[in-house]
Amino acid sequence: MSKLRVVTAVILFSLMGVAAAADEALEGALEAVNANAIRAHMAFLADDLLEGREAGTRGYQLATRYVASQFELLGLKPAGDQDSWYQALDLRRSVQVEAGCSFSLSGDAGSRDLEYGVDYFMTGDANFTSTEVEAPVVFVGYGVTAPDMDYDDFAGIDVKGKIIITLRGAPPTFPHNQRAYYSREKMNIAEKNGVVGVLSILNPEEAAKRAWDRRLQNSKIARMRLLDREGKPLEAHPGLQAAAALSQSGMEALFAGAPQSLEQVFEMAKSGKPNSFDMPWRATMKRQSEHRNVRSENVVAMLEGSDPQLSKEYVIYSGHLDHLGIGEATDGDRIYNGAFDNASGISVMIEVARAFRSLPTAPKRSIIFLAVTAEEKGLLGSKYFAEFPTVPLKNIIANINLDMFLMLHPLKDIVAFGAEHSSLHANVEASANKLGVEMTLDPMPEEVIFVRSDQYSFVRKGVPAVFLTAGFKGAVDGGPNGPAWIRDRYHSQSDDMNQPMELQSGVDFARMNILIGYDVANDSARPRWNEGDFFGNLFGKKRK
Repeated sequence: MSKLRVVTAVILFSLMGVAAAADEALEGALEAVNANAIRAHMAFLADDLLEGREAGTRGYQLATRYVASQFELLGLKPAGDQDSWYQALDLRRSVQVEAGCSFSLSGDAGSRDLEYGVDYFMTGDANFTSTEVEAPVVFVGYGVTAPDMDYDDFAGIDVKGKIIITLRGAPPTFPHNQRAYYSREKMNIAEKNGVVGVLSILNPEEAAKRAWDRRLQNSKIARMRLLDREGKPLEAHPGLQAAAALSQSGMEALFAGAPQSLEQVFEMAKSGKPNSFDMPWRATMKRQSEHRNVRSENVVAMLEGSDPQLSKEYVIYSGHLDHLGIGEATDGDRIYNGAFDNASGISVMIEVARAFRSLPTAPKRSIIFLAVTAEEKGLLGSKYFAEFPTVPLKNIIANINLDMFLMLHPLKDIVAFGAEHSSLHANVEASANKLGVEMTLDPMPEEVIFVRSDQYSFVRKGVPAVFLTAGFKGAVDGGPNGPAWIRDRYHSQSDDMNQPMELQSGVDFARMNILIGYDVANDSARPRWNEGDFFGNLFGKKRK
C-alpha cells in the first residue's frame, strides 16, 4: 500500500471514529431525557401557588425565577438584558367594565337593546378607558382584502366610519398559508379602511367547537398590549373604537330584516365568496375599560457554540411561560393552571437544555433558550424579543417553538407547523425517521395554528421556524385526542395536573426537538426559505 493510501485510510478511520463518538454522545443525551423531570417542572409551574402565571403578576414572576434557576443549575449563560437572565417589557393591562358597556340597534323596524353576556360580549380596550360609537352596520364577509388572491370583501361597499360584521377566520378556499396570514391581518385591514367598529360572528361549525359560555368566561380575562417608550400601546388599533363578539341570539338580532339571512350567509361563506351588504341597522356601542400598566419579563439563556465562527449564529428554542391567571370560578376553581398550556412546553425546554448541556462538545452554533411572557395576550413577549433581540437579529437562523404539547397518548405522528415553508422540513423529517414517528398534515387548517403561537413573531422577522404538535394516530378508540381536549379543557381551569398524562410522549417529543435543533446547529448551511414560498416572499426579504 502506498504512503498516500495509508494516510488516507488513517484519516477516514479517524473521521469514522469521531462520527461514531458524536453519535454515541447524542444517543446518550437523548436517553438522558427524564419523564419524571418533565412532570416535576410541570407540577411546580402549574401549581395553584403561581396563580395561573398571568404576565405581570407575582405568580408569573415566581415562574421566571424558577426557570432561570434551572438554567443556572445547568450551567447555561445568562443572555437577557445587561447579562442577566431577564428581558423586561412594559405592558398595558385592560379589562372591560361590564356595567359601562352597552349595545343597541335602531332602524326602520324599531329599536332593540342587546343584553351583555347573552347577545354579545366585549373585551378591554388598551387605548381608551371609555368610548361611544354610533354608526351604520355593514356585513363584509370575512373582512379580508387579499390582492394576491384577487379577493376583496370591501370592494364596492362603503365602510368608512361604519361598524362591520365579519366572519371569523378567512375564506376556506384560500391555501392554508394565505388563510392563516389573512386571518391575523383583519384588524389592520379594517382600520386601514376607516372602519370604527368590528362585530365578530362564528359559523355553526365554529360555534360548535367554541361554546358561548366558555368564550364569555374567557372574555373577562385581561387583555394586554406592548407599550412604547412614551407609554403608548403598540398595534392596538386606536381607530377601532368598538368591538364585540355576537352569540347566536345576537347574530339573529343583527340579521333580522337583512338582505340575506344568516343561513344564506353561512352557506355562501362555505364557497369562500360571501356577499357584502348594508345592514338595516344603526348601532350605538359603549365600552368602558380599566387600565393598569405592568412590567413583565422574558427569561433568556444561552449555550455557547463550539465553532469559533458558527458560534456567532443562534438557534432559538422558544416557549411561553405565561397563562391566563385568575378568573371567575368554575366548580369552585378560579385558577387557570395551564399545565399543558404551556407548563408542558417550558418543562420540555428545560429537558432539551439539559440534554444539550450533557454533550461532551456543544453544537457548532449557539443555542438560546427563550421563555417568553404574554403569549396569551397576543404573542407579546416573543414579539418584543424579535424586535429587540439580545443577540444580532441577522444571526438568528432558526426558531423551534414549544407550545402546548398535549401528552394525551403515545407519540405516533407529529404535525410540523411551518416545516413546509423552509429547508427545516428536511431536519424534521430526518428526526421523525430516526425516532420512527410519522409526519402528518395539519388536521385542523381552519384553526390557522401557524400564526397563533410564538414562532410567528420570528417568521415576521424573516426567520424560518417550526412548531411541532402531536397528531392523533396514537389515540386509542374512546381515548383522549386533540379536538376533544380543545373543546373540553383548552383555556379552562381543568388544564391542571389532575388530568391524564402520557409522560413518555413528552419524552419522545423532547427527543424529536433535540434532534431537529442539533442538526440545524451543526449544519454548515443556514436554513433557507423555499423558493416561491408565501411567507418567505412576504417576510424573507428582511433577512437579505
